[in-house]
Amino acid sequence: MTSDRINGLIARYPMIATILYFVVVIVLMLATWSAMTDLYQRRQAVAAARYILDQLNRKQNLTGVRFAGSAVGEGSPFLEGQTITVAGAALLQRVADAVTRVDSSVLSSQVDVDSPKSKQGLVSLIVSCEVAEADLQKLLYDLEAGMPYLFLDQVVVQAPDTGGQARGGRLRVLLGVSGQWQAPK
Repeated sequence: MTSDRINGLIARYPMIATILYFVVVIVLMLATWSAMTDLYQRRQAVAAARYILDQLNRKQNLTGVRFAGSAVGEGSPFLEGQTITVAGAALLQRVADAVTRVDSSVLSSQVDVDSPKSKQGLVSLIVSCEVAEADLQKLLYDLEAGMPYLFLDQVVVQAPDTGGQARGGRLRVLLGVSGQWQAPK
């Protein structure tokens, strides 16, 4: 009975049907517009987050943090090893890996495990290496920001001679590096 009434009303006043039709179309258009606006805002938020992530990744790649084995927050903050000698070898390996990652070479190294500081669990290392000038900052950042925590006690940089004795204009760098070792319990 109600459908007969509605049909009779629409037959008598066709303008009401037209107005209702346009109202329904406008409501559907507003709902579609609202959904599209929400999707657009979400897409903008994702794009902004992706941009920030790309910037952070690019910055980390430039500084050398994202290389294998040296990411910030990964691993123990202490040198690992059953003895202080093994911890010294781990320190040497960590520093040599950092030097190698910046396409440089270690010329000499000396691990100090017999100093008075070693009684407190501090392992020291002196490394001489050749590093390109552009890679020096990456190397220093990799050593200081990676795991285990390492401390640069000494940095001596010698510029290449004007005669070009250092190969390819590379800097000769003497690094004093130390790290904390905890004896196994």
